[in-house]
Amino acid sequence: MPDLFEPVTVGEWTLDNRVAMAPMTRNRATPDGVPTALMAAYYGQRAAAGLIITEGVQPSAAGQGYMNSPGLHTPEQIEGWRAVADAVHRGGGRVVAQLMHAGRVSHPDNKHQAETVAPSAIALPGEMRTAAGRRPHPVPRALRAEEIPSVVEEYAQAARAAIDAGLDGVELHGANGYLPHQFLAPSTNRRTDAYGGGPRARARFVIEVARGMADAIGAERVGIRLSPAINLHGALEDDAEATAVTYRTLVDALSAMGLAYLHTIGDPGTPLLKDLADRFAGPRVVSNGWDPVTDLAIARDLVESGRADLVAVGRAFIANPDLIRRWRTGAALNEPDCTAFYGGDHRGYTDYPTLAEAEAAAGSA
Repeated sequence: MPDLFEPVTVGEWTLDNRVAMAPMTRNRATPDGVPTALMAAYYGQRAAAGLIITEGVQPSAAGQGYMNSPGLHTPEQIEGWRAVADAVHRGGGRVVAQLMHAGRVSHPDNKHQAETVAPSAIALPGEMRTAAGRRPHPVPRALRAEEIPSVVEEYAQAARAAIDAGLDGVELHGANGYLPHQFLAPSTNRRTDAYGGGPRARARFVIEVARGMADAIGAERVGIRLSPAINLHGALEDDAEATAVTYRTLVDALSAMGLAYLHTIGDPGTPLLKDLADRFAGPRVVSNGWDPVTDLAIARDLVESGRADLVAVGRAFIANPDLIRRWRTGAALNEPDCTAFYGGDHRGYTDYPTLAEAEAAAGSA
């Protein structure tokens, strides 16, 4: 029976434990998408995680969705990530960049007026937060078939940039309604060419992006995150049979590539996620979703039951930079400040005390 705190081999990495820090948007980059020294401190504090998966990182200017999200497509951004990689490695950790093209979940005001593209010209209902207030999501321009190889190359180049910056690898964000998921979901992909028109064709874009990244840096340094039927940001997958065909087609192709890991969101005991895990030949990273919050008991059960090789943990890592030590020893946890999740300064970001700091403060009181 595997233990949550024992090493595990994933891709080319031997990880110290089976607890991954989940990717979480924090909006602390500069307006030009450059990671800051504060971000390097934040990730460095959490280096005891078996694997850190960074917040979503846009592979191109058009791929940005939110204000102050980081990129990996300019020299300045690469240097910012180098500081992050160095901080994590000094702490003995491993870190991969989650490459996230937001597609239609965007607004030009958040990306210096770069255009918004998607599989089909269908706007996301609702509004996007910008520096000038909330603005309706624009109608995206549908990508032409002949443009898609250039988007694949943007991902591949961002993967190369991650390795150039000293990061250990990348994760393709294929979940939660962003561009790859927009190709997978019939509600956002109304194409009738080779990239749409049926459940198998809808998997083609993600397969090509994953293959491009694997060819660029080696499949053993590339993971992927998927969220079948999570139905976020209007990427709706409510036909169970068609959804299963799309994701089986996708996962079979990913498995054949030899990717480092498959990261899924949702209860891994559901029939579709169990089937996808069985089809994938490599390690499985599991995020059980947003409710309930992943605690030690849930994480331990996922690993000991064999449903996960790593467990992705989010909010507990926000508030507890030394979460691994606290879970190992049964110590109390800090509570996260949800008002500081997105944007701001060090408060609610790098100022959560470690167990040693809390004990020292209590001793001097």
